[in-house]
Amino acid sequence: MVAELGESIVGTLKARLQSMNPIDLISPATGERRVWLRVGTLLDGVRTTPLKNANVVYDRRSILFAGEDLPPRELINPGQSRPDHDLPQYTLLPGLTDAHTHFFLEGGELDQDKRSAYLKQSPAELLGHARQRLEKLIRLGITATRDAGDKDGVGLALSKLNSSVNRPLMPYVDSPGAAIHHRGRYGSFMAEPFEDCLGARQCIEQRIKAGADRIKLIPTGIINFRKGAVTSAPQMSAGRIADFVGAAKAFGKQTMAHASGDAGIDHVIDGGVASIEHGFFVRDDQLAKMRDKEMAWVPTFAPVQEQVDHADRMGWDAQVVANLTKILDAHAVSLAKAHAMGVHLIAGSDAGSYGVAHGLGFIYELELMQRAGLSPLAVINSATGAGSELLAFKENFGQIRAGFLSRLIITRHSPLDGIANLRKERFVVFDGAVFATGEKVDASGL
Repeated sequence: MVAELGESIVGTLKARLQSMNPIDLISPATGERRVWLRVGTLLDGVRTTPLKNANVVYDRRSILFAGEDLPPRELINPGQSRPDHDLPQYTLLPGLTDAHTHFFLEGGELDQDKRSAYLKQSPAELLGHARQRLEKLIRLGITATRDAGDKDGVGLALSKLNSSVNRPLMPYVDSPGAAIHHRGRYGSFMAEPFEDCLGARQCIEQRIKAGADRIKLIPTGIINFRKGAVTSAPQMSAGRIADFVGAAKAFGKQTMAHASGDAGIDHVIDGGVASIEHGFFVRDDQLAKMRDKEMAWVPTFAPVQEQVDHADRMGWDAQVVANLTKILDAHAVSLAKAHAMGVHLIAGSDAGSYGVAHGLGFIYELELMQRAGLSPLAVINSATGAGSELLAFKENFGQIRAGFLSRLIITRHSPLDGIANLRKERFVVFDGAVFATGEKVDASGL
């Protein structure tokens, strides 16, 4: 009877412990104090199958061990023989990387007049708003971002802040600064014209001196929603793009190119950029060339989907909605084909675009990629390890692997059961500190 009572008490305690929030269980890691976790499922950011009953050891600086084996004794705390926390019902994955954002814009605001007024603010005011988003992104699980350009210096300022001695709590940020476009063509709100330079090298050198981490090109226009097509000719020839790519490589920098419409995508592929952003109306033969040339594709469903979601507010009639839906359906087919073909896919939300809130818009982007036919694991890899392997970031993140930064997500709501689970309660480890986020978040200013 006593033994049965003892077993009952132990069982009750175990059930209570398993139901407790990890924030109540997981201690922050420090430079001296290491944390050893055992989780039921580990998604490392690159593998195509999850690890089961895996062990992870990390300190404030980095991950020291990850795998299904027991960690070496020298990597755990002196005298330790078992994990600090055993979480068999939980999934651990890398912090997310949004590879296409515009920090100078506020995406969540839907009122057009307010959006116009927002853009009339000074660069210092725009930077102030951007800084207020930083900790919110971490709490949402977005621990790294690749800014996609602005001419007000907001992205560059955040990139410099990220590298500063007094770095605040913020995700990794890198930025191209002002993008490069053709005078009088699309992009003037975030770019400066190449006509202002004597040649490609001077344009690139100016941006490098300003602190650009990479180079953003705008070789095409955008989608004409009323006609359901990119109706303008490309802004740049393949030769001009190649000149910019060559000059950027001479400075050790990658190029990213806004490109939609198959004619412009042809120019971008032939020009040799590192990543193609958006890529609406891409052809199957172009996907094959992208694969063969090791180019990355950042498909950005969210900004077009948001036009459908808010068609009434935007004033779109049934024909425009039909156009947009057809474009999104074709884009989904292309994404599924690209994945099957082995094209490098990297997730990016185009946050700051109409309706695409920073952070929350990225999770929506991942949901749209799953809706398009990718498995949840493929989507997660596109939002974590793919960027770390292909985008030449200055820091190691996006993988659960020894030597990578200790920036992790722990959740009992497995994203393998649906990407939407990333919206549910999660716990983010960022450089050893632990943050908890519920389903309801403060979306103001995003």
